[in-house]
Amino acid sequence: MDRLSTLLSQFGVRASLFYSGKLCGMAAYDGADLRGHIHLLQAGTVTLKVPGGSDTLIDRPSLIFLPRPSRHQLIGGEPEGAQLLCASLAFDGGASNPISASLPDLLVLSLDELPLLADTLRWLFKEAADVHCGREAVLDRLFELLIILLFRHLLDHHQLSTGMMAGLADLRLSRSLIQMHEAPQRAWSVAELANESNMSRAAYAVHFRSVLGQTPADYLLSWRISLAQKRLREGRPITLIADEVGYESPSALARAFRRKTGCSPRDWMKSLSGEGAERGQSL
Repeated sequence: MDRLSTLLSQFGVRASLFYSGKLCGMAAYDGADLRGHIHLLQAGTVTLKVPGGSDTLIDRPSLIFLPRPSRHQLIGGEPEGAQLLCASLAFDGGASNPISASLPDLLVLSLDELPLLADTLRWLFKEAADVHCGREAVLDRLFELLIILLFRHLLDHHQLSTGMMAGLADLRLSRSLIQMHEAPQRAWSVAELANESNMSRAAYAVHFRSVLGQTPADYLLSWRISLAQKRLREGRPITLIADEVGYESPSALARAFRRKTGCSPRDWMKSLSGEGAERGQSL
């Protein structure tokens, strides 16, 4: 069963190249654009600064991945600077979507430790160095492919210890998670989910909570509400959304939505409109 395709069909990622070249000074990011970032150090050295953390000197070709909006700085090493390719990224469903929410704030990985990404990285660096028509569009798509392959690497090498991605990497839990992702409208019981994972109900519940940090019922609620939020953003009527995500009526969905988010679907949509207006004024 495919652990990523259903997730990415619901909460895909879009990347946009914004820098390609040598960094000799400092580049600062304040997170105000509500996008994550991926930086590729191709050559040279760079110092990464994040609030509340120690400075990190990166002196070998590396991938720097910040999946959510965050303040950070990059300082090119002297005298050679740092050869960088940088893209911003956004997941469908907003900054709190379930994929980005399951990832750590920061990942710094040496490129020589990512053989699965090697061919895509070579293609990406070559495309960046050449001057062909459609260059930026190709680089955007290659960054998106790179992120998907990075997720595959994280799953295959069990590099995350908690959260949804860690659950998908767990051979005992992944099947039940995939079932919830693919059929959120089904009234899943813990016993049914445990059976999907070939575990007893009690053992499944304990193991699920230890890996994902929440009960199966809470996880299913979170997944359903994430899907509902995405569909609300798309302008879908709540009557259809309720049926698609497993609630017998719009009022039942509204109660679950309020239990999870603290507000009604209508108020949540108003808050999004307010945030958009504030960002427009600040620009």
